[in-house]
Amino acid sequence: MRKWMRSLLAGLAGVAIFPALALGAKDTLTIPAGSTLHVRLTTTLSTRTNQNGDPWTGQVLEPIIANSEEAVPAGSTVEGRVTFVKEPGKVKGVGEMRLVAETITTLEGTQWSIAAGLEDAQGADGAKVSGEEGTIKGPSSKKGDAIGVGVGAGVGAAAGGIAMGGKGALYGAGIGAAATLIRGLFKRGKDIILPQGTELTFVISRTTNAKKIAQPADTPTQ
Repeated sequence: MRKWMRSLLAGLAGVAIFPALALGAKDTLTIPAGSTLHVRLTTTLSTRTNQNGDPWTGQVLEPIIANSEEAVPAGSTVEGRVTFVKEPGKVKGVGEMRLVAETITTLEGTQWSIAAGLEDAQGADGAKVSGEEGTIKGPSSKKGDAIGVGVGAGVGAAAGGIAMGGKGALYGAGIGAAATLIRGLFKRGKDIILPQGTELTFVISRTTNAKKIAQPADTPTQ
């Protein structure tokens, strides 16, 4: 009788423990180093309005598969920070911005703390990602400045030529170019703008285990 009771209690304990073991296995889902993380921004970022330390959020576009299992489903939330901002210069230099992704959280409340480097940004006008740190660089305004100087010189030359002849055209060209350059000193280059919907590609640099932070919220009844 006692042996039968012990067997029954052991069986019941196994049934009670099994869900906990299953949950523990889910909690230890791993994202391996080298995994690609595709994110769509849900906030707008700009070198004009953002500062170092500002948060940003996005959504996972494509699931991350690990060990033949969907570790991170599409629609999961990604949170990160702006770690560097440089506004475009008035004379030279383009705008720069660096972003880091810090956490991924699924709708079920599973979370990863990640380290990931930015590889690409699509949907930002003229912005490109370069360097090992994943710096986003804005469009250069040098070509536009050169065209502006040429136009200014041409307008000045035309005006000088009408007023004073050939020599006046030379003086006018110099005055027109100088005026354009002075105006350029007070004109900033183009800011980097990453609007909502910009698609960012990160590469996760270290293997990360998941942890459970919350239970899914109850669906409200109609």
